[in-house]
Amino acid sequence: MFDGPLDVLHGGERRLIGAYLVDTGEGLALHDCGPASSLPGLRDALAARGVDARDVRHLLLSHIHLDHAGAAGVLVREHPELQVHVSRVGAQHLIDPARLEASARRLYGDAFDTLWGELAPVPEANVRIVDDEVIGLTCFPTPGHASHHVAYLHEDGTLYAGDAAGVRIAPGRFVFAPTPPPEVDLDAWGRTLDELERRAPRRVALTHFGIAEDPERHLRALRETMHEWAERVAHGMDEQTFVAAARADVRASDPEEVDVYDRAAPYWHCFRGLERYWRKRAEAAAE
Repeated sequence: MFDGPLDVLHGGERRLIGAYLVDTGEGLALHDCGPASSLPGLRDALAARGVDARDVRHLLLSHIHLDHAGAAGVLVREHPELQVHVSRVGAQHLIDPARLEASARRLYGDAFDTLWGELAPVPEANVRIVDDEVIGLTCFPTPGHASHHVAYLHEDGTLYAGDAAGVRIAPGRFVFAPTPPPEVDLDAWGRTLDELERRAPRRVALTHFGIAEDPERHLRALRETMHEWAERVAHGMDEQTFVAAARADVRASDPEEVDVYDRAAPYWHCFRGLERYWRKRAEAAAE
């Protein structure tokens, strides 16, 4: 039976980062795990479901960004039998996270340790490269947010989407694409949305945050917002104006949730990823 998200209470706040407990034929699995800074919240959420972290045999990672996978190394250190499933490109950054950490520290500065905690390596022996089928779930590439992003589709129709299906803070209805630098690819993300729609999931399990029981409307809204926000940056909107416009968009739909959306996937992240995307496109065209 499908259960809702495990709220890891990132920074002590609800509805920012969720993980999902998945019952498979090969034992309990966890889809994404959040950062090491939120491990106490993850353990408490598991315990509320009657599960000890040591009972989890598999970790299904959507991608290796810290809000989704940062705790993987610490979890494996504490539970050495845990198998970590990840894309081939993502695997190398789990085994040796030095470059990932350096990039994140440049972005977050002095806030890194408070936000994310320890970024421990995952032993290569615990890493499993995903294929088309992973412990009974269908797995497929979903690039756009990150080139190495994958999604998992359960036979019950639940799509464990990571960031590929956007941000929607339940019970809110607004949907947007988290587009932080440096890997955002709007063309690839458009093809990913085509694929998600083709697979027609029954529901979408979102890391940020909760369950979308209306997948057709949800994916359509994501596509519309992605196009509108990308066009704003393409036509020269600056960061301050973009953030104000994004906040106004969310406020028009979900006035009580504007700040929660911002903390789950900051609007300034979205601007900077889109600005980099268009700048790199222009530079490539000029060569």
